Amino acid sequence: MRAYYGCMTAPSIEAIRAELDKVMDPEIRRPITELNMLRSVDVQDGGHVVVGIDLTTAGCPLKTTITNDVTEATQRVAGVTSVHVDMGVMTEEQRKQLRSQLRGGMAEPTIPFAEPGNLTRIYAVTSGKGGVGKSSVTANLAAAMAADGLKVGVVDADIYGFSIPRMLGVEHRPTKVDDMILPPVAHDIKVISIGMFAPAGKAVVWRGPMLHRALQQFLADVFWGDLDVLLLDLPPGTGDIAISVAQLLPGSELLVVTTPQTAASEVAERAGSLATQTNQKVAGVIENMSWLEQPDGSRLEIFGAGGGETVSQHLTRDLGYDVPLLGQVPLEIPLREGGDSGRPYVLGDATSPGATLLREIASNLGHRARGLAGRSLGLSVV
Repeated sequence: MRAYYGCMTAPSIEAIRAELDKVMDPEIRRPITELNMLRSVDVQDGGHVVVGIDLTTAGCPLKTTITNDVTEATQRVAGVTSVHVDMGVMTEEQRKQLRSQLRGGMAEPTIPFAEPGNLTRIYAVTSGKGGVGKSSVTANLAAAMAADGLKVGVVDADIYGFSIPRMLGVEHRPTKVDDMILPPVAHDIKVISIGMFAPAGKAVVWRGPMLHRALQQFLADVFWGDLDVLLLDLPPGTGDIAISVAQLLPGSELLVVTTPQTAASEVAERAGSLATQTNQKVAGVIENMSWLEQPDGSRLEIFGAGGGETVSQHLTRDLGYDVPLLGQVPLEIPLREGGDSGRPYVLGDATSPGATLLREIASNLGHRARGLAGRSLGLSVV
């Protein structure tokens, strides 16, 4: 029977559970009830409710967020007067079941993006040399795609020069469920970077095999969920990481970033030509720092002109298919400020030329039609 107190009807456990079905784990992005994090719901006298929640790990960095979300959801039920969230930790058996559930029943980690039929579009953002704004472009494309409603992940594969955590405003380390890593989420983007594990101010001194293994772990051990787009911020040049990306993600496409300067465009062209040896496709070229607009409306071309168009034309000629110049992004101070503050430029000023262009590029890349290569058509020979 339902209890009564005063003139109010006691809240039902069923109604509370229905509201808790709407509470999402902030890292895994699935309902806490689906993940078996909800241990118990106890309705006590006077409308006081105790909700038992089991976290994946004792040191979960989002414990406060989950507590607040559970409290808010429970308070929406009529008759609830107060809420206490009793936090616990999953047992080893519960974590094992969770890992199996998130991996689709597979016992060992695999790279989901390399599986047949995977529909995640993968862009490896590359450049010939450093300092052309490759990471800024990556962060802003990711933010624009996520704001457009896509499920987006970013791998900061620039092991030595990682900067994506700062640019996307990632504020905490990943959570580990034994050998599974739950990536932090910022601006609705799942993010992983060696910068989340390296001591502050210390250099990462790794050679080829360790670089390959780190990238492999970022792709296989991290729970990415169902992504529409995965962006990888590559180190400049055509070294170990670029080759490993081609091996581990054969369906990835390259986005080449350059400045208008000839010295930058020449080496960017070489980075794009790697596709001929790795059987990757170059999706296009983005020219960054194209000009600085003056108060009178004129353009000051600090780094010269034409570099992006030159790379586009030469790669089109050498690769045998159209490699478009996707856009020319001007120099704008708010773009740099957004990278320093952790709030990407595209989420702010809706009218500036740079932000508008980056949103347009992101929309075109995020919604491109996919080919049928590698996809099962569901046909069988009779």
